[in-house]
Amino acid sequence: MKTTEIVGFKRANLGKKEARELREQAMAPCVLYGGSEQVHFAVPMYLFRKLLFSPDVYKITLNIEGETHLAILQDVQYHPVSDIILHADFLQISDDKEIKVELPVRCIGTAVGVTKGGKLVQKMRKIKVQGFANSIPEFVSVPVADLDLGKSVKVGHLKVEGFKILNNDSLPIASVEIPRALRSALKGA
Repeated sequence: MKTTEIVGFKRANLGKKEARELREQAMAPCVLYGGSEQVHFAVPMYLFRKLLFSPDVYKITLNIEGETHLAILQDVQYHPVSDIILHADFLQISDDKEIKVELPVRCIGTAVGVTKGGKLVQKMRKIKVQGFANSIPEFVSVPVADLDLGKSVKVGHLKVEGFKILNNDSLPIASVEIPRALRSALKGA
């Protein structure tokens, strides 16, 4: 996983009124779960840009007034109209606890079917995995070089080490579709 650091400030008061005042100052109210106790803190909203507008998964070093915690971004709640961040949940990670995250999918190679005139269609952009934080990679590599016209690669075909895939084995990740013009040419041949 990629790493980044976020600096936050402890929240003295909890509640709707205080959370609203934080949002007016462009601060997102946040909670860190998974440790010995919950930590309530606030983070400037612009620091979420890298985390939210990227398909990558980040291991985050939270620096909350000098205390550091390793965490991942678990959940973000948005305002339904203005799309500002209402609340963010972080999950504290440790070496002895498995985590669940969604990793981006990267297709590796050029499919045989594409060279014959087919079109590679990626059906899944992310795959849900579970494992220890140190053994989870930045992305899941999906080899597509052997795909011929009309064939697909499914979740069950992937061989991974150090973590396990939680998606159903029968879900297609990528396939080579046959264009209409090529279909009629293949029928005529």
